[in-house]
Formats: sequence, C-alpha cells, structure tokens
Amino acid sequence: MQRAFLILATALISCSAQAGDRITGKSFATRSEVIATHGMVATSHPLATQIGLDVLKRGGSAVDAAIAANAALGLMEPVSNGVGGDLFAIVWDAKTKKLYGYNGSGRSPKSLTLAWFKEHGYTAIPPLGPLPVSVPGAVDGWFALHGRFGKLPMKDVLAPTIAYAREGFPVTELIAHYWALSVPKLAKFPGFTEQFTLAGKAPAKGEIWKNPNLADTLQAIARGGRDAFYKGRIAHTIADYIKAQGGFLSFDDLASHHGEWVEPISTNYRGFDVWELPPNGQGLAALQMLNILEGYDFSKIPFGSAEHVHLFVEAKKLAFEDRAKFYADPAFAKAPIEGLLSKDYAAQRRKLISPDQAMKAVEPGTPPLGGDTIYLTTADQWGNMVSLIQSNFRGMGSGMSPPGLGFILQDRGELFALVDGHANTYAPGKRPFHTIIPAFITKDGAPWLSFGLMGGDMQPQGHVQIVMNLIDYHMNLQEAGDAPRTQHEGSTAPDGQATPMNDGGWVDLESGFAYESVRGLMRKGHSVRFADGPYGGYQAIGWDASTRTYTGASEGRKDGQASGY
Repeated sequence: MQRAFLILATALISCSAQAGDRITGKSFATRSEVIATHGMVATSHPLATQIGLDVLKRGGSAVDAAIAANAALGLMEPVSNGVGGDLFAIVWDAKTKKLYGYNGSGRSPKSLTLAWFKEHGYTAIPPLGPLPVSVPGAVDGWFALHGRFGKLPMKDVLAPTIAYAREGFPVTELIAHYWALSVPKLAKFPGFTEQFTLAGKAPAKGEIWKNPNLADTLQAIARGGRDAFYKGRIAHTIADYIKAQGGFLSFDDLASHHGEWVEPISTNYRGFDVWELPPNGQGLAALQMLNILEGYDFSKIPFGSAEHVHLFVEAKKLAFEDRAKFYADPAFAKAPIEGLLSKDYAAQRRKLISPDQAMKAVEPGTPPLGGDTIYLTTADQWGNMVSLIQSNFRGMGSGMSPPGLGFILQDRGELFALVDGHANTYAPGKRPFHTIIPAFITKDGAPWLSFGLMGGDMQPQGHVQIVMNLIDYHMNLQEAGDAPRTQHEGSTAPDGQATPMNDGGWVDLESGFAYESVRGLMRKGHSVRFADGPYGGYQAIGWDASTRTYTGASEGRKDGQASGY
C-alpha cells in the first residue's frame, strides 16, 4: 500500500512537472500564439477583444472592429485612453494592396501664444489642468477611417460599448491599480470625482463600473456623426468648461479640427520593410535605430547578452537626440526624413558607438537634407489589417473632465517646448510632438505583421526590440512580446529640456536578464537599475500567406487578449 502510494505520488509529480514546463526552450515565461483563418483581434482588454471579434463575425471590416474595440477601451481602460485623446493608424487595404496612414492628432488652442507662457513665467507646460489640453482627434479619426474602410453603420460599431457603459462591467486588477494612482492627482479638478470615482475612490478589482455619461456621448456621436462631437452640444460643453478652468481651448478650435491621411515611412531591415508614420510622431526613431543596428551580426550576439543590450542602448541614444532636434509638426518644421533614414547617415552615426564603452553625452547628427496608451490591431476575412494606437497621454490625461460627458481631455500639449527656435516650440494651431506610434511590417510587398507597443519613450525602443526578437532571434509572435525588455532613460526631450543622463543615462532592465549581462553592462560604463513596469504593452497580428492564417499575440504585462475565429 505504501509502495503504491509512492508510485502514485511520483507519477503525479512527474505529470505536474510535464504540465508546467514549456517546450519552447525559452528561459522566460511565454504561451502559445493564437491562430485563426477568418479574423483576429488583439487588444489590451479581453472584453474589448471580444467586442472587436463580434463585429468581425457580423461582417464588419478590420476598421469597424478597430473602432469598436477602441471605443470599448475608452470605457474599460480610461487610465490610458478615451475620446478625449488622439489617434494614429496604419491600414493595410487588401483591395489596393497598399498601406494607408492616418494622423489623428489635434492642434493647440489658437488663442494661446508662446508670449502668454513667457509673460506668466512658465518654462514648461504643466502636465495637468487646462493649459496642456489640445483638440482631441480620436473621434474625427474614427470617422475618417470608417468613411474609407468601414462596412457596418457606425451606430452598430458603437452599440456594444454603449451597452456596457449603461449596464456596467467588472474592473480588472491592473486597471484598478492605475486608477487608484490617478485619483489623488486628479480629484481636485471639477467633474473628475463625480464622473470617475465611486464615492470618491477608484473602483477596485471586480467592482462594477458604469459610465452613463459616456454612453450618452457615444450615442450622440452614433446618431450625429463626427460633427456631433466637434460642432454640437459636446463641443460647447468642452469649450465652456475649459474657459471656466482658465484654459484656452475654444469651440472654434474644435469646430475647425481635421486629421490627415499621410504616407507611411519605412526602412528595410534584413529584407523586411518596417513601416511607421512620419512626424509629428516618433516612429522615425525606431527606423533610425534599426538602420544603425543592421550593421551588427546578431546571429553571433546572444539575446539578452551585455553586447546585445549595449548596442541597442547606444543606437537609442543617437536616434533620440535627432528626435529631440528634428521631430515636430511638419506644417511648422519639416524634418529631413529622407536624410535621417539614409543608410549612409546610419553608418556615419554607427561609427560613434564603441563596443566597450557607453557614451556619456550625445549630440544630434547632421543628416543630409532631402504616457500611457492603448494599442490594438485587427484583421478581417478579406485580408485587411489595422494597426491603431490611441491615448490620453499622461495616464488618465489632464484631469479636465467636462460635466456630463464621461471622458477626460488629453494633456498632449505638455510636450511642446517653450524656447525660441526649437522645431517643437509652442505655437497656436500647432500639433505637439507625439509619442504614440502604430507599426507595420511587409515582406516582398505583402503584409507580414501589424504590431505596436505602448508606453511613451518606450514605444520606438519597444518596436525595435520586437523587430529584432522576430528577425534576429527567430522568436514567434508571442515569445517576441514576452521576452524581457530594456529601456534607456536619459535623453534630450522633445520639449527642449535635457533629461539628466546620470553620466550616460539609466538602463532599465526587466526581470529575466542574467546577472552576467548586468555586470557586463556595468563594465562598459552603463548605469543599470531595476525598474518595475515601464516596458509597455504589446499586441500583434501576423499573416501567413502560405497557410492563409492569422497569428495573434498579446502579452501578460497588461490585461490583453488575442482572439480569432
């Protein structure tokens, strides 16, 4: 009997070990990709993913699903996004076999001037309150995308979120955590506590959250179109509220808003074309980093090694100094994009990198002339794919919560510079530098991957790490997102302020890097620290033309889910 018990116990232990072990051979935790044939949705919230998937099943396009999921995330993840923020997207259109880019960023108030800031003693635009508020471009972006690529009526696209807003849904653990961090900072602003707390507190994990005000706003948009937001009662409510708080955003600023279709920009990295949107966003920085890193043979440089991280960080330093100098609203300052993307320029910048010593200070080059976000991606039965990113910027945004509307206005204007002569210097009616960037990869002119990674300055750094994980280190989509990440902090910011680089800046390493790598980086002169959390949130959908299947991935750093049918 005792012997039988021991055999059973041994068998159970063996089965448990087999069930718990992954067979991928990776040293970090990961899980399987999601694979489907008809459609795929990957977002940072499971309920939003299911809403997008339901839209696809009802015959909606990838754009319909993306709008539906984005609307849901504005309700379910208000700590990151909402209709008070901006939007950028890259769309693969299967019919024309072409990528289309959309810049849905809003402009600064026309009545607010640089002189006003100087006269009132400002050296930087504050992160909260009415002054950093720019026109929210998300709703206009929805209708621009829908008008070109949508199939279902907008009322059907927004209906699931309207229903959830009225009936309520349980708040997830991670969102509850960030919500609780925001309440003490934003509770002082009129309209916030009334609309975004339960008896003065953030909703806890599992508590049911309802937002009937947002339901009414979305209902008005569904009935009246984008003009219901920019030229109707909603616009007047926003303008009156901002004026009462001492701000400058006006009804005319909202009524005159328009986003823009733009041509995506790209570089070829080892046979794959990586696509981003041009400035005023920072996608160009990811392409510049890839151009620099292409000069190294990573088949001989192990993933996570000191050499791997060192080269990545040094490339980032070089690209980000160019970012600070050149990236801005192209209507006010034309960045030399062709020169910045030149392989010759990359080779010139690469020469500044020492294999053994971290750079302590970096200057922008001379190219030849020529917080806190959601990312989602969708793909439909016709082969269309959408890469979409949307944000309020710093967490829940400015704290400006117009009465009865159920959303918070963004604080993107904080990123303007208040110094004369800078490309990103504040001006009336100007779009600020933007951190949010969608991405796409094509191979031989066909879609290969729609992906993105949220998180401020982490975004171009994250894009590069995903590309390298897939192409240099041959990871699958899920592994590429789950692999441990690094982030370098300490570069000149787009507002012209030099962030203290601590004699070369900080290298933040996520758990999962070997101690030998940490020691190796320190020997090269890097200041290494552990930081819990600034590594973004990733979703991706890949297309396999040989099997005609979509592959989806969503990492575990957020509440995300990829799902297909």
